[in-house]
Amino acid sequence: MIKVGIVSLGCSKNLVDSERMLYKLHGKFELEADAALADVAIINTCGFIQSAKEEAIETILEFVSLKKEGKVKRIVITGCLAERYKEELLVEFPEADAVVGLGSEDKIADIIASLDDSPKLFAGDKCNLPLSGGRISGTLSFYSYLKIAEGCDNRCSYCAIPSIRGKMRSVPPETLLKEAAELARSGVKELNIIAQDITRYGEDLYSECKLPELLEKIAETPGIQWIRLLYCYPERITDRLIETINKTDKIVKYLDIPIQHCDGEILRRMNRPGDEQSLRALVAKLRASIPGIILRTTLITGFPGETEENFNRLCEFVGGMKFDRLGCFPYSAEEGTPAAEFPEQIDDEIKNRRAEIIMDTQNVIMAEANNKYLDKDIIVLTEGFDRYAECFFGRSYMDAPDIDGKVFFTTEPDDKPYPGDFVTVRITETLDLDLLGFRND
Repeated sequence: MIKVGIVSLGCSKNLVDSERMLYKLHGKFELEADAALADVAIINTCGFIQSAKEEAIETILEFVSLKKEGKVKRIVITGCLAERYKEELLVEFPEADAVVGLGSEDKIADIIASLDDSPKLFAGDKCNLPLSGGRISGTLSFYSYLKIAEGCDNRCSYCAIPSIRGKMRSVPPETLLKEAAELARSGVKELNIIAQDITRYGEDLYSECKLPELLEKIAETPGIQWIRLLYCYPERITDRLIETINKTDKIVKYLDIPIQHCDGEILRRMNRPGDEQSLRALVAKLRASIPGIILRTTLITGFPGETEENFNRLCEFVGGMKFDRLGCFPYSAEEGTPAAEFPEQIDDEIKNRRAEIIMDTQNVIMAEANNKYLDKDIIVLTEGFDRYAECFFGRSYMDAPDIDGKVFFTTEPDDKPYPGDFVTVRITETLDLDLLGFRND
């Protein structure tokens, strides 16, 4: 059989799309874990910001070289970059055998079967991207992602996602509950709830947010032990949602809230509501209402018109709020977005330096915060064994997969855990942003 492999780039939402394509290919082709060893290499790209586009292009070029060496026979480009730059990719990469837009990914098996020496473009309506379907896991077996909606209606002025992925479409709750049950039966213990904005879930179906109700039903799924919420927009975190998080034991006390900035003027230019006062109030409310809550956020520096005063306000905000987890990225001017046409664009050097300053501040905050776990016991979901450090590692509820830190721990020779096991770890040391300890259960 023809061997097919997928390289999945970008976010977890794109990974779910890759898993669904693998399911479509299963049984019709031999699936190869290492796409470089396959006959047909599918590169499922991200095209969100400049750095993601660069990574995608570099990956495509790597496979072009493999094809020229005769190690890969066909190259298929899918994902956000393929949706955003369909015709351009065919011109720039004549070695690619097919460029497949989001709306045609559902036909991936037929597309691969039809490949010949004539490069082809498959560009179905992006809104035809399936909202559900079978999946072959691309993660460790005990955790997975549940994508509850596709697309986005927020229209932030810097963001190309609405033009790439289309309007927001919520997955019907009965479909999601069935998928959650199937994942649990396959051994998934940690379910990470994802969408571009999960706090808008249900608005298109019911004219109001139904996230709390969905979470309560998912929490009834046997086998699921951790439910993690990613990408909650601050203005839509309601009292009802806070109550649901607080009272539902399976929902880990962790929220990813991408605020992007604190300055009211910059937020308005971003087409986002809120200001520093409202954000401070939200953080205080969450910490008071949900004991032990871990708050992650994302920031953008160097947005058009960001003055030194605006940036200094952001620095003070970060220093005062002491977010538990934080990522910061220099602004990327994306073609087709309103912000790309704004005046007062800022030099890359200034944008990058500002992002570095924010991250330097945050790293100090996190290093200091880790000290409070010394001599404490925490629950860790075991991920594997690090043969170089000669110890096991995993994540606590405070750490999302592939985003946050790790907990490294030793065990007695006759007390070794398996991946997916929950263990109690006594923390004895900190190392950069990670925790170290020994099994203590």
